[in-house]
Amino acid sequence: MKGSRKIALIVLSLVLVIGVAAGFFMSRVGTANHQKKARIVATTFAVVQIADKLDLPLVGVPTTQNKIPARYAHVARVGNPMNPSVEKIASLKPTVVYSVTTLQDQFGKAFKERHITPHFLNLTSVSKLKQTVTEMGKQYHRTHKAKQAVDEINHTEQQVQMVAKRHPEKPRVLVLMGLPGASYMIATNQSYVGDLVSIAGGHNVFSSKTQEFVSPNDEAIKKAQPQVILRLAHALPNIVIPQFDSAFKSDPMWRTLPAVKNHRVYDLEEPNFDATANMRASRALMIVSNWLYPKEGGQTK
Repeated sequence: MKGSRKIALIVLSLVLVIGVAAGFFMSRVGTANHQKKARIVATTFAVVQIADKLDLPLVGVPTTQNKIPARYAHVARVGNPMNPSVEKIASLKPTVVYSVTTLQDQFGKAFKERHITPHFLNLTSVSKLKQTVTEMGKQYHRTHKAKQAVDEINHTEQQVQMVAKRHPEKPRVLVLMGLPGASYMIATNQSYVGDLVSIAGGHNVFSSKTQEFVSPNDEAIKKAQPQVILRLAHALPNIVIPQFDSAFKSDPMWRTLPAVKNHRVYDLEEPNFDATANMRASRALMIVSNWLYPKEGGQTK
């Protein structure tokens, strides 16, 4: 009887071991199949950067002047981020289409008619970027890569905040977003660049509880007396930057500001800067920190 029990126990143990091993194998296969089946379309360059950082496959990327990562060089282009091609995206049979919340209004009836519901990522701040990367890391089984990316940003945040703490007075900063056609908007603390300024220890002279951008007001700008001006050339920098230069020369109001008098006017260009948060956030924070506190690390052009 004792021998029979021993044999039974051995058999039971083997069954349990095989069962656990089989379960682990099947879960790995299931994960691999899930990732193979995922057909992801990224309609903005910021989403492409996140996908690249997390080592995700893409079947569609935006048509952009930015340099697409090598792994996506031959992936189908789906058009301008503000007006992607519904037909092209539909032909790719995507399982998910990613855009950003700031472009949510651009996706209208055409997508509904094709039964495509884009998923909008919130990239309005550095903290939202980190949250998005973490969530996508979990969703696509890339938690380690997501943690590495977030840790890098956290480390840079700590560095720039240490620099700011050594200065009792925060520099007053005006953030402008240039638009083709000789116009611009003012970026508040709710915008991504405004968030970079806040993290790096600057005081944005225009704040809002809800709005990312507000209309320009010469009197308010003059009254604010900004010590640093950051000019974001979000689209068509070859056109927008000369427009800024022309306006700053022709309008005497700009010459009265401390930032202009002291030559502390800086142009923010892609790929380090954009209207939405992206995986260049660490580099962007270091640059802004050097502009706000140049004696700490030297000027960054």
